[in-house]
Amino acid sequence: MKSKFLPVVLLLLTAKINAQEQVIKKTNDIAEMEKQSREKRINNGLVSLASGNFTVHYYKCEWKINPSKNYITGKVTPHFIITGATSSLVFDLSNALRVDSVYMRKTKLLFSQASNQTLTIQLPSAYANGSMDSLSIFYQGAPIGGGFGSFVKSTHNGKPVIWTLSEPYGARDWWPCRNGLDDKADSIDIDIIHPTKYKASSNGMLVSTVLKGKNITSSFRHRYPIASYLVALAVTNFSTFTDSVQLGNKKMPVISNIYPEDSATFHSTIYMTLNALQLYNNKFTQYPFVNERYGQTQFGWGGGMEHQTNSFITSNGENLVTHELAHQWFGDKITCGSWQDIWLNEGFATYCADFLYPENNNVAQYKQNVKSDLDYIVSAPYGSVKVDDTTNTNRIFDGRLSYDKGAFLLRMLRFTMTDSAFFKGIRDYLGDPLLQYNFARTADLQRNLEAASGLNLTYFFNQWYAGQGYPSFTVQWSQNATNQANITISQTTSHASVSFFQVPLQLKFKNATQEKTILVQHTVNNQLDIEDIGFKADTVLIDPDNYLISKNNKSIKLASVKTVADLNISVAPNPFTDRINVTLQDKAAGKKVMLQLFDNAGQSVATNTGTTTGSRSSYMLATPRNLSPGNYVLRVTVDGKTTIHNVIKK
Repeated sequence: MKSKFLPVVLLLLTAKINAQEQVIKKTNDIAEMEKQSREKRINNGLVSLASGNFTVHYYKCEWKINPSKNYITGKVTPHFIITGATSSLVFDLSNALRVDSVYMRKTKLLFSQASNQTLTIQLPSAYANGSMDSLSIFYQGAPIGGGFGSFVKSTHNGKPVIWTLSEPYGARDWWPCRNGLDDKADSIDIDIIHPTKYKASSNGMLVSTVLKGKNITSSFRHRYPIASYLVALAVTNFSTFTDSVQLGNKKMPVISNIYPEDSATFHSTIYMTLNALQLYNNKFTQYPFVNERYGQTQFGWGGGMEHQTNSFITSNGENLVTHELAHQWFGDKITCGSWQDIWLNEGFATYCADFLYPENNNVAQYKQNVKSDLDYIVSAPYGSVKVDDTTNTNRIFDGRLSYDKGAFLLRMLRFTMTDSAFFKGIRDYLGDPLLQYNFARTADLQRNLEAASGLNLTYFFNQWYAGQGYPSFTVQWSQNATNQANITISQTTSHASVSFFQVPLQLKFKNATQEKTILVQHTVNNQLDIEDIGFKADTVLIDPDNYLISKNNKSIKLASVKTVADLNISVAPNPFTDRINVTLQDKAAGKKVMLQLFDNAGQSVATNTGTTTGSRSSYMLATPRNLSPGNYVLRVTVDGKTTIHNVIKK
């Protein structure tokens, strides 16, 4: 889901919403409306209280709606499976709605409604585990989810409209259901009865419209698993236009229901939706609901909502359209199994809209989005992608963390794993038999990415998903007469939860006419690396393409390394067997001396320290017995001044 307006604009939602968000994007604003619309429900503890002794595999819903009245009359028939022996079921349902009766075929059942937004139904007998049955709930009332809530009556261009938006727990405000992140119905049928001068929009395919008197029954059929909060309806005087998109060997309809006054504007940019459908279809997996359709329905909120097969959007802005479409894979096909992992919905959708889509269609916008997102993420030195307080809506729908940092986490994974392994891992995640059309946690994504790449990514998720903050890199470098660069990389971190960020770090060496980018696997602090640059550089850029979350990086050019003779240092033997002798002359006593031997990965393999005596001094560095033959780097530091020596182990 996505919103683009600042809180100061919230009271203006009844005004006409213009379709002008072509490149506007501020994720902190996007998340702001989501926080507002959920705060009342979650902060009052109104999470799902449906009983855990059943699941619903099918809903038949019949709703009578007149957009000029804030009222709903409904009949909902859940087909359920008992998962624990019981004689009663508890559904989520607002007590603002009055249940008239509950029937199991011709048998009238006893029921009660409670102030905690639940409906308890007494079954006609005790049901054993695995039993299957159905019942019908008849109800009516004026939902109180108005304003920014789940069931809204408003107007557009003087015409009445009713629309719904139920994330996270708002489905209960207008229909009885299981409302948590633990149950998806296998399929759903929806009949919307409405006045003939209006059109209805909902999930799945419109299979029939039947005229009866002054009303039309618009019947929708959806044959894919669906979470309750993704069920939606809208009724007003829509203009409908149908396009199509070729997805592999499948041609699929794309159906839009738009306010008449904005229909031409929306249709002029439908190509963005079609392009994104093909891009995501090719990069990830086939569009998850390809046997039905994708659709867009205009509504009066401040952004968009990824209702399954039918995103509700307020404008035809490119970022908004592509964000909501990406949710069909990330959020709808696979839904986060806890609000702790909301980034599996919002981080992925933000990644697709901010990075992947413009990377393939508008490179300038892509680079702008990367920089904008990065600046926002590092605007504070703390905060994890993992939600540490799922009772706090501001924390769950934090634009900086759940959206932008979640998206950048995926950008860093792609950089760490390489393109082929990253996209294979995402495709495997989307096709995982345990996850597809189901719920997932972050560990499920990690498992699939590790299998695709062969990497152990525990360190990555510990530091970037669960950990807080970011690194600041300092790169000190110099070059010798043969253009060999001696590089020392260190880092500090912005938050104590992560003492060191292990990352692949790009360094770009350049001068006025030449440049060369090297990749260093930064695995230890004060890491030493030696690279043959091939030309005399005057500048080193740290992470030049912004693949990492970091801030306040420093590149420091040191004076060229002096020769051994200039510093009166001798190193012998070279090649060495099991020890290295370092002799130096210094006229001053009491200076600290440190000898460090590094392998080609920058790992320290031997260290010794001493103090100058004011005359010729000798120091011995013993090397490990199992040290492999090959090239090594000896760093000699005297009173804070360092020289580098290439040595060879026999």
